[in-house]
Amino acid sequence: MTTDAEPDGFESWLRGRVPERGLRSKGASVLQVLLTQPRRVSYSSAAEAAELAGVNVATVSRTAQALGFSGWSDLQQELRARYLSSLSAPEVAAAQQTEGELGGASMRRDLESLALLTRRLDEQLLRTTAEAIAQSRRTVIVANGSYFSVGSALGHNVQLAGYEATVVHDDAELANAVSRIEPGDVLIAISFWRLYQSTVTAAQEAHDRGARVFALTDAASPALAAASEQILLIPAEGVAFFPSLVPGLAVAQAIAAQLSTVDPDRTRRSIEAAETQWSRFRLLHRQPRRD
Repeated sequence: MTTDAEPDGFESWLRGRVPERGLRSKGASVLQVLLTQPRRVSYSSAAEAAELAGVNVATVSRTAQALGFSGWSDLQQELRARYLSSLSAPEVAAAQQTEGELGGASMRRDLESLALLTRRLDEQLLRTTAEAIAQSRRTVIVANGSYFSVGSALGHNVQLAGYEATVVHDDAELANAVSRIEPGDVLIAISFWRLYQSTVTAAQEAHDRGARVFALTDAASPALAAASEQILLIPAEGVAFFPSLVPGLAVAQAIAAQLSTVDPDRTRRSIEAAETQWSRFRLLHRQPRRD
């Protein structure tokens, strides 16, 4: 696991959330358990965490709030994401220790993550992101590896809604795209788990060039957080070697849906124009019935 010596490490992140006034002795006991037994507490209930720290459940909740979270479940979700991001792929699979059929377990995990996302995601973040896209000259969406599926879905729907968007997943193409970014542009960085360095670098460069940067991630690094205007925290824990993409896709769809309400006439005209071309290119197996 990463150590306190690393500025981007798990321990530095957690200690950095401690308020300047510090924590009371019982709160410090909770913090010590979080630091020394991250795997265990990231899968524990508040009562189990309280028992480990030798305090009551109320103290665990108050400590979570003192660290800037709404409560234990909020802290636990990011704690687990941070912990898992410090592990290699084989270590992640070992840490999961999921029993039974992984197919069904994966679907159940996604449902749990969507429920958590629904409870904790601030809809104002969706509105702010959508409005930034609508106001921008163009939007660059950065998404590497399997995360490209999230970026591709978002980019496709942003274009359908009538706005300029480019989805980039090749590093050379990304460098070229960033070189053309200007003030007033938007860059959306999509990355989970250990984060792609090229995505973080693109966010930093875009920020320095005056663009508005938004991040879709499960645990933003300090560098990504510093470059971003807003961070949409999305649970992405899977049951095997890799993170789940389902919650990220849900947020991408939510942003697109919100974007369609910013200028409904523009979006309607764009979709009608696209529909005309789909018909001319005979893209669809079933053509829409025309009156």
